[in-house]
Amino acid sequence: MDTQLLLGAEAIALAAIDAGISGVYAYPGTPSTEITEYIQQSPIARQKGVHSTWATNEKTAYEAALGMSYAGKRSLVCMKHVGLNVAADAFLNSAITGVNGGMVIVVADDPSMHSSQNEQDTRVYGKFAFLPVIEPSNQQETYDAIRYAFDLSEQQNLPVLFRVTTRLSHSRAVVKQQPPREENILNPSKEKRKWILLPANARNNYQQLLEKQATLASLSEQSSLNKTTAGNGSKAIIAFGIAYNYVMEVKQAENLNIPVLKISQYPLPDKLIKEFTDQYDDILIAEEGYPVYEEYLKGYFGNKKFRGRLDGALPRTGELSPDVVAKAMGVDSDANRTIPSIVAGRPPMLCQGCSHRDVFDALNTIFTEYPEQHVFSDIGCYTLGALPPFNAINTCVDMGASVTMAKGAADAGLHPAVAVIGDSTFTHSGITGLLDAVNDKSAITLIISDNSTTAMTGGQDSAGTGKLAEICKGIGVEESHIRTFVPLKKNHDENVMILKEELEYKGVSVIIAQRECVQTASRKKRQENKK
Repeated sequence: MDTQLLLGAEAIALAAIDAGISGVYAYPGTPSTEITEYIQQSPIARQKGVHSTWATNEKTAYEAALGMSYAGKRSLVCMKHVGLNVAADAFLNSAITGVNGGMVIVVADDPSMHSSQNEQDTRVYGKFAFLPVIEPSNQQETYDAIRYAFDLSEQQNLPVLFRVTTRLSHSRAVVKQQPPREENILNPSKEKRKWILLPANARNNYQQLLEKQATLASLSEQSSLNKTTAGNGSKAIIAFGIAYNYVMEVKQAENLNIPVLKISQYPLPDKLIKEFTDQYDDILIAEEGYPVYEEYLKGYFGNKKFRGRLDGALPRTGELSPDVVAKAMGVDSDANRTIPSIVAGRPPMLCQGCSHRDVFDALNTIFTEYPEQHVFSDIGCYTLGALPPFNAINTCVDMGASVTMAKGAADAGLHPAVAVIGDSTFTHSGITGLLDAVNDKSAITLIISDNSTTAMTGGQDSAGTGKLAEICKGIGVEESHIRTFVPLKKNHDENVMILKEELEYKGVSVIIAQRECVQTASRKKRQENKK
């Protein structure tokens, strides 16, 4: 067996290749991006012909993976936690259709919101959909559990939700590789009632899903992912996923003889938990994310014996750490270290030479002529336009919201109503909002800051590259009000003039500010120089 030093994300990717996947589908989003990138760069995956191009958004990725499963092949779909909101319609309905070939959904949560809008806990979606959920605690377990998840998916004919967090995805450990298996043969499903969710079929399928819950719970009771570490005393810990790693780090460092119940497969193994909790009077619930199961256990067993995020034993927000867990375990730590005054804060900023800089400079120039200065922005590098020295945007809510919020503000009478969106975000979620604006003839000016890549997550391919003007024209934007400019300082006056003309137009106008990302351009140049 080969041994490799891998990120958690890379362990997922390698395990999926070794598990015989035929395709991976994803939209880039930190902290999940590296999974698909590893597969795309893998010589073995390329030799096998594993499909691995980026999808337009998480919903299209999910549905394509479901289609591959329908064909009998194994598929992996990857996204960050907020991406599951985009894919939720397909996700919840796939629990009712079930799957044919094994299908695993890897969702990377981001506690503490290092690069996200919220701290959403994907395990809630697993409970919502009545699907099995696996939450590994370290990189080796991640590799092993991915392979197990594909087997479980085919055994139960259900998608399996696989939840990791930022720290697990982006930290490295040694991983032992197991012998790979072959890909499934092409074997399309012939069960029409299963896949056509007319109400009569859906009711029957939903009943079957509910009847499987007892089997899924039994599998959790027997799973090696759920286990007890013995100890003495009246105090104990129930640790979920990566929180188990933190608990064991503190336990070993401090030589504590405290019993620990580890949970990494759901639905909860109720019998195992009851047997464990009946033995102790004081139990710390350590789970990364929401207090999902702390709340459940308090409701089931009563509040007296459980401590965790709900009562302040652990912080209610933010990610866990060994220091935080140690304090909850009654161990003094040096978590209150102070940062030396000589260390200056370094807020994020747009790259020197970034095309977004020139877009915001032009906007700020033209806005000196308007008393109302509201710019609706979106998710991407350009969100940094909210910070000094630009201070140029007023909103950033979710993918695509710049367009629709600008439309709503315009409908309310706000002028000018300006939206700024990136090329990748536009094809992800902005197109439908623009169609609404066209149909309503709303007076908005949409600036698509097109740097020809998905820059924020590392420069992945953008679905709209070279096609944005045609897309807008096809939606119904008047061709005379689809304008293009090159965001460079030498073009500043011309770009301001174009902006002014379109801001005064009482309808839908689109300005495509097109210049390649300086980072991807630099990489291309270095690669060309090596040839």
